[in-house]
Amino acid sequence: MYKNLVAAFAATCFFSPGFSQPTTPPKEPLKIGFVYVAPLTEAGWVRQHDEGRKAVEAALPGQVKTTYVENVPEGADAERVIRDLAQQGHQLIFTPSFGYMEPTLKVARDFPGVKFESITGYKTAPNVATANARYYEGRYLAGIAAGRMTKTDTAGYVAGFPIPEVLQGINAFALGMRSVNPKAQVKVVWLNAWFDPPRERDAAMSLFDQGVDVIAFHTGSTAVMAAAQARGKMAVGYHSDMRKAGPDAQIIAVTHHWGAYYTQRAKAVLDGSWKSGTVWGGVKEGMVSVGHFGASVPQAVQDEVLARQRDIASGKLKPFSGPLQDNQGKSVLAAGQTMGDAEILTMNFLVVGVQGKK
Repeated sequence: MYKNLVAAFAATCFFSPGFSQPTTPPKEPLKIGFVYVAPLTEAGWVRQHDEGRKAVEAALPGQVKTTYVENVPEGADAERVIRDLAQQGHQLIFTPSFGYMEPTLKVARDFPGVKFESITGYKTAPNVATANARYYEGRYLAGIAAGRMTKTDTAGYVAGFPIPEVLQGINAFALGMRSVNPKAQVKVVWLNAWFDPPRERDAAMSLFDQGVDVIAFHTGSTAVMAAAQARGKMAVGYHSDMRKAGPDAQIIAVTHHWGAYYTQRAKAVLDGSWKSGTVWGGVKEGMVSVGHFGASVPQAVQDEVLARQRDIASGKLKPFSGPLQDNQGKSVLAAGQTMGDAEILTMNFLVVGVQGKK
């Protein structure tokens, strides 16, 4: 009898229209992981991707939970870290470094339910998308500034690895310089490393000793900018505004912006619309821009660079347009022609005006 009364009371409490029904447990936030190839510092490649991570959290409060692992070398360590993130329940993983492409693909095969984004990679899979930015557009614009500012007609370039993305940047920088200063030359030093501040600084100092008075770089730290500041030379900030490291040295910065893309991809996972594919955005899409001019840059030069930036955004200006020769004197693009994306993506030469080999 007592048991029957208890059961009746329970049925009344939980199923009577006068009482609340049991609620569905709140949905767990989407777990998003980021893998960084270098330490997270105040400026540089990793900093810009971390700004993108924070932008996702700000745009989707309560809907996402992000984590990151920094200073992960390309190769076996990267595979281990990416795999750990997948095993920990991350449903979306961003791997922003070219050397993470193969480890990302390998882990993705073992975790078909996880979405992966290979940033700067070019190989896709059903659960692996790729994205990159047209950094070369910003490089061309920075070259215009450098061409106007140099007094020695000689620029330096500290480069990571001779992959197409880096070759695009060197070539676009040289073409931008020579568009306003036909005598300009660019001297290149290869490091075969993305992040090695002591060697980055040494390479910059060596270039300054060779008559370079303005320098650009494709590495991950602020060491080249700091070297320019120490030597009283000029430099182009890369990835981030680097005026803290070179308040007098920086003449312009090429900056990267990942927040909008990362947020868009997270929303796609949340609403079930995520698909593999490839994105290659530039100035027009807001993924690359130039600015943060130094105080030494005349207003006329700033106006010229920003006007050319608008021309790139509108499609009026294409940095890789003919006639174009490599630095061995071979024609690579005839007058009146514009290089297509397939050719740009597989670029394997240095243009006339660049001193060095790939």
